[in-house]
Formats: sequence, C-alpha cells, structure tokens
Amino acid sequence: MNILQINSSARSTGSESTRIADAIVAKLTATNAGATVTRRDLATDPHPVLDEATLQALFTPADQRTAAQASRVALDDALIAQVQAADVIVIGAPMYNFGITVQLKAWFDAIARAGVTFKYTATGPVGLLENKKVYVALARGGMHRNGPTDTQEPHLKVFLKFLGLTDVQFVYAEGMGLGPDAVAKAQADADEQINAILV
Repeated sequence: MNILQINSSARSTGSESTRIADAIVAKLTATNAGATVTRRDLATDPHPVLDEATLQALFTPADQRTAAQASRVALDDALIAQVQAADVIVIGAPMYNFGITVQLKAWFDAIARAGVTFKYTATGPVGLLENKKVYVALARGGMHRNGPTDTQEPHLKVFLKFLGLTDVQFVYAEGMGLGPDAVAKAQADADEQINAILV
C-alpha cells in the first residue's frame, strides 16, 4: 500500500487537521504491513499558485517550452506522479473562512490536468484517478457539518469526483474555536470516527 498524506494547514505545528491525518496514517500503517508513506506539508513546502505564467507554460507544447516553463511544469508533474502512485490519499483540510485553504487549492490546481488526471468526453468529463481510497480530515473552529455554512465538504466531493476519486471518507473535528472543553470533545469525536472507519 502506497499512502500519500497531504497536510494543507497554514500551521506547520499544532494543526488539528494534521493531527487527524497523522492518526489515520498511523492506523493504516499499523494494519498494512509494508505500507509506504509519502508526506507533503504545504505549510513548510508550499506549491506555487496558478498564475498567468504557469498557464502559459502548461498550454505551450512540451518541446517548445522555455527552460523556466519546463521547470514550472515539472513541479506540477511531480505532484501528479505522487497522486498516481498512491493507493490511499489522506488529506488534512482545515476550514478557513468557510472553505479550503489556499495551500490546498494550489495543490488541487496542480494535480488537475486535462488528459492526465481527467479527460473530456462527448458525455462530459471523466476522472482518471480511479481505484484509490481517500480520507479527508476536516477541522473547523465552529459547527458547520450538514449546515448551510459547510461549503468545504461539497467542494471537496465535487473536485475529488471530477478526478475519479469517488471512494472518499470524511473525519470531522468541529468546535475547535469554542474553548478547551469543545476542543477535547472534538478531538475525542474525531478519534472515535477513525476507530469506526479503520477497524
């Protein structure tokens, strides 16, 4: 089993989404002998955002790219290769201002490439990252699950399905900004969820 862990908190330490993601990975490695883990912390090793220069590089034929363009595309290629090689993807996804972090958005922009991770067909787009399990660790300061302020989970479901990632399990830690008792409860709830889905 090849496990890819993506930590997308802006915090390199003290992140609840990272704690949950670590716990999921620990449980997976404990029950799958020989599992390998590749970790990418987008706080300490951020990926560049999608800008005009990057778009120009991506839409320039490979044999016509400048050295700078080729170097930029290679950064995205490396992330795509990690995703393609993974059997399991674990994403730590805190909620910032009702959505995903800019760090995670930059990673998503890098791995979504037509003809590589999805393709357009006469009947619509088809995801090419199939037969992979995804776990998403959601940490929120307030209480948003199943409510109108939870734009994060629907966005993640749509994007992951777009790439062919349909086997997705969410783990929630909510109320992290509501005081010590709420934090303790949120962490205990998250741990219970992990134990329930990873027997």
